[in-house]
Amino acid sequence: MGAVVMLTVTGILSQLVGFVYRVCLTRLAGAEILGLYQLILPVYSVLLSLTSVGLTTAVSNLSARYEALGNRRAIHQLRGQAIRLFFLLAILPCGLLLVFSDGASVYLLGDARTRLGLLLLVPCLLLTGTENLHKHYFYGTGRVTPAALTELAEQVLKAVFILGLFVLIQPSGPEKAVGVIVLGMVFCEVLSALTQLVLFRAYLGPPGRLRGEGLENAALRRQIGGIALPLGLAALLGNLISSANAVLIPRLLVLGGMDQGEAVSAYGVTFGMTLPMLMLPTAFLSALGLVLTPKLSRYSALGKQEAIRRQVRRSVEIANRILIPALALLAVLGSAIGVALYKEPGVADHLSLLALGVLFSCWQSLFSWVLNGVGRQGASAAIALMCDGLQLLLTCLTVGRFGLGGYAVSFAAASLLGAVLTWRVVSREIGLRLPVFSWFAAPTLAACLAASCGDLMETALLRGGLESLPAACGAMVFGLLLYVAGLEAMGVGQREHDRSPRLP
Repeated sequence: MGAVVMLTVTGILSQLVGFVYRVCLTRLAGAEILGLYQLILPVYSVLLSLTSVGLTTAVSNLSARYEALGNRRAIHQLRGQAIRLFFLLAILPCGLLLVFSDGASVYLLGDARTRLGLLLLVPCLLLTGTENLHKHYFYGTGRVTPAALTELAEQVLKAVFILGLFVLIQPSGPEKAVGVIVLGMVFCEVLSALTQLVLFRAYLGPPGRLRGEGLENAALRRQIGGIALPLGLAALLGNLISSANAVLIPRLLVLGGMDQGEAVSAYGVTFGMTLPMLMLPTAFLSALGLVLTPKLSRYSALGKQEAIRRQVRRSVEIANRILIPALALLAVLGSAIGVALYKEPGVADHLSLLALGVLFSCWQSLFSWVLNGVGRQGASAAIALMCDGLQLLLTCLTVGRFGLGGYAVSFAAASLLGAVLTWRVVSREIGLRLPVFSWFAAPTLAACLAASCGDLMETALLRGGLESLPAACGAMVFGLLLYVAGLEAMGVGQREHDRSPRLP
């Protein structure tokens, strides 16, 4: 639990730093440049999924297994093989991006002003992949403090580098502005990759003094491939679909009647402002997943089925008691907060639907981490791909006609389907019935009370003369207090004992 707390605290701080950074960047650069930057991020995600996503999960899971068995020599071999495989996978796509960056910016992303940013993604990708492989050794073995603290430092440095370069260089056009943003990311990743390398060597120890017999390289590569291949393939296909989604949205908005500049700006507002604001309460979730998957992997290796059920019940209960009220309050108060911070009225568009989509996607992610921990990566990947494909189809059918409201509906519907399907596999795999009241009903009822009363409190504070931002923040604090009181009134404020029945 200490690992989750450490990752949660640093994750929340990282999210806050990132949120402040986005607010400052928006005011410096504007919605259109932020939209161009958001256009190149799917390319970055696709390249990372192709080269390192599956490998990082393999490093995390296998490090947990070999640490439990006391074989640290195998962990050293694992790291070496993973880095070799990463660079082998990265050579071709990075080379192609460097050679065809002009065509990719014009024909793939639909805007030539993204070219410089695409070129600078290559060194950023290589550094990020190396850093993540070292970082997931720490997550897998439960030594989360080094990884968590460097993650927080990385967020601070990224904000300092990018904003500092932006003020210092004062780029004259959108293409140079996007390039400056990615260049700041590169500088940050240089320091992060070096730091993770030094920490890995310090914590693991000298190679000549490591315990354990090690493994044959061929056998180790087969183990890595067994985990990395399905996850990497699913992540690649999923990111390709998500990238197609992202690239198509501005074009569909243009078909719906917007000009190119308006479409890119609207895209930047939704994906660079509204969704990051709604993602703030999910900071702890990634921390939970990083600890949960290797822990379930250890329990699974030792045959501790009851420990798996207990850990899943506890993790989902904690997640829902934080996510449901936070997103409910943001759905009603986020409009004032977003407009006050970003100075963009479009932040308020489709907040409720997007908040639901974020909640459902969090459920899907959480259940997918459970499946990865118990060795059902294939099922998790298949469901993710099917739901990504559904979202892409719905986006194509709705955005041109209904604008970004169509995307919000598509996002929520596909995420809900993914959450339902992953839960069905989890329940069968670990033998756990759905605790409807403690997981969903109680936090939802208390969150509805908090959101409705918080909305009324905001109105009262505004009439009392407060500005919109302090009124919204005060109403949010009031709503959270009511939420806690509501849980206590229903008898679920205290952590419940393990009472859920097993499946027959």
